[in-house]
Amino acid sequence: MARNYTRTVQDMERYYYGAGTNMGFGYSGSELLKADAPLLSTTAGTYQAIYGRKVWSQLNQEFNAFSILPKRPWDRSGWRVVTAKPSTAVGGGIAENGTLPDTTKPTFQNVAAKPKTIAHSFDMSEVAIFLNDKDDGLGDIRSVLKEEMGKHHAEHINQMLLQDVDTPAGNDLESLDRVTANAALVDTTGTGYAANLAANNNTTGHTAHVSAASDLDIYSIDRSANTWSDAEISLASDAGLTERTLSLDHLDEMFQKIWIRGGNPKVMLTGYDTLMRIQQLLQAQQRFMEEKRVVPTYNGVKGVPGVEAGFIVATYNGVPIIPSKDVAPDGISRIYMLDTDYLYYSTAKPTQYFESGIETGDPFAINRLGQEGLYRTMGEVWTTFFGGQGSIRDLK
Repeated sequence: MARNYTRTVQDMERYYYGAGTNMGFGYSGSELLKADAPLLSTTAGTYQAIYGRKVWSQLNQEFNAFSILPKRPWDRSGWRVVTAKPSTAVGGGIAENGTLPDTTKPTFQNVAAKPKTIAHSFDMSEVAIFLNDKDDGLGDIRSVLKEEMGKHHAEHINQMLLQDVDTPAGNDLESLDRVTANAALVDTTGTGYAANLAANNNTTGHTAHVSAASDLDIYSIDRSANTWSDAEISLASDAGLTERTLSLDHLDEMFQKIWIRGGNPKVMLTGYDTLMRIQQLLQAQQRFMEEKRVVPTYNGVKGVPGVEAGFIVATYNGVPIIPSKDVAPDGISRIYMLDTDYLYYSTAKPTQYFESGIETGDPFAINRLGQEGLYRTMGEVWTTFFGGQGSIRDLK
């Protein structure tokens, strides 16, 4: 006779956990099976994460190239240069009672530049400002955006300074890639764009330095007609622009070229990848003496930590090596050797922050109930001596 009631604790357990007829009971066990409905963290309307007002940036917005340039006030819109010596011939000696030599003079030329204006703006509604200060908002959204847009503004200036020479400056700042260029980038005899086109049957997909000689022009200077404005350069010598394995010889050669021209590099700027290659090359020369940790700095910008063990691995020839993520690569990033006695940022208007709108009591200025912010910088990169600047390209 089937049992449909419980008499012992064991019967209750079987009944509750669904032992059913296979245990001799006349019920399926479904009458008391568990039908749990727990409240979980995913239950609608019961849980909401609090994100907090701290914002953790996931972006690398360093602007080392802009930071290492000295800043000088814009006190004029041009400068004069001596482009040729009075005479290239060695002489000046005269015979006893002889006539005086012919008079000579150096060659002068004027260079003009105009300031560039760089601006970045942002805005927000009055409602967004109000709500972000309540509940789980960002809090003072104006301050948050002001801070982030300030970094954005500086980073864009950095990127302008490191644009490829083949990118016309237009309304942007002149680039260090153009400052450190010379006519070898368009040499038709075998090392430049025209020869590269011929080697590749004038097809696309070739690697070229510049697409036209005018890409090298800077300020008011036509570089094709003014070789005095050539910087020093090291690049692939074949028409295919084959990338070269970086060696210390490339660095030594560039130092020598700049020294011969009368310059003296004060800082080297390159990418993080090339910096690591330089450190690997120097590692082989390291003598393990008493270690001393060093962090090279230039103009307040810190390089990467290194070990002083007979030499400083984060410098070369005593010149700090500063990395920037925005340096243009070929195989690896290019290297710029810069004499900042003659290379600087001429400041017409320093970076300023402007704000207008409902929160500052002037909504009519922006014609809506909101708030606008603006960062503005005005100036230009100047070099008064191209011979003190150099670049090493086509590296791997």
